[in-house]
Amino acid sequence: MRNEPVRTLTAPVFTLPDANVDTDQIIPARFLTTTERGALGEACFHDWRFHMDGSKTGHRLNALAPGQPHILVAGHNFGCGSSREHAPWALKDFGFQAVVTTRAADIFRSNALKNALVVCEIDEASHAALMDRDGLEMTIDVAAGEIIAGNIKARFTLEPFARTCLIEGVDPLGYILAQDEAIRRFEAGRAA
Repeated sequence: MRNEPVRTLTAPVFTLPDANVDTDQIIPARFLTTTERGALGEACFHDWRFHMDGSKTGHRLNALAPGQPHILVAGHNFGCGSSREHAPWALKDFGFQAVVTTRAADIFRSNALKNALVVCEIDEASHAALMDRDGLEMTIDVAAGEIIAGNIKARFTLEPFARTCLIEGVDPLGYILAQDEAIRRFEAGRAA
C-alpha cells in the first residue's frame, strides 16, 4: 500500500498523561466491524468522549476537531492490550500524526508504524517536560530520530526498516512489491 512519505511532521501537541491506555480504550471492540480505513475518527476514544446516550462528555479530547492534525503525547505503556490494527487507524482518522511516549506496547507500535503512524519513545525527563505543553508546536524528524518542541529536544529510534517505509511512503508489502525487478533478476540468476 502507498502512504504519504513521512520525513518530518509538525503539529500542535495534545497531552494524554494516562498510563496503560489499551487498544479497547482507543477503539472499543464494537467498532471493529470495518476493514476500511478513513472512517474510524468518530470512534476514536469513543467511550471517553461520549455518554451512552450519544451526548458528549467533558473530556478534553472533545476540544479537538476530528481530523485536525495533532501529535499525541501519551502516558507510559500506550497501546497495550489486544493487537487490533484498528487502533492506529482510529488515531490517524481522528487527526493524530504521531504518538510520543516513554513506552508503547510492542504490537501497537508495530501496527502503527505499518500504517504510517509514527511512534516515538523518548526519555522520561523530556516526556515529563512535554506533559504540560498542550498546543506547543512539535516537529518530528523521522530520518534524524529527533523531536523538537520549543526548548525541548529528544532523541528516539525506529527500527530501520520501519523508518525506510515511513520515509518512502510505503507499507512493508508495498516495499517488497517495489522490489519486483530486483526479485526477477535474482530468480533468473538462480534458475540457471
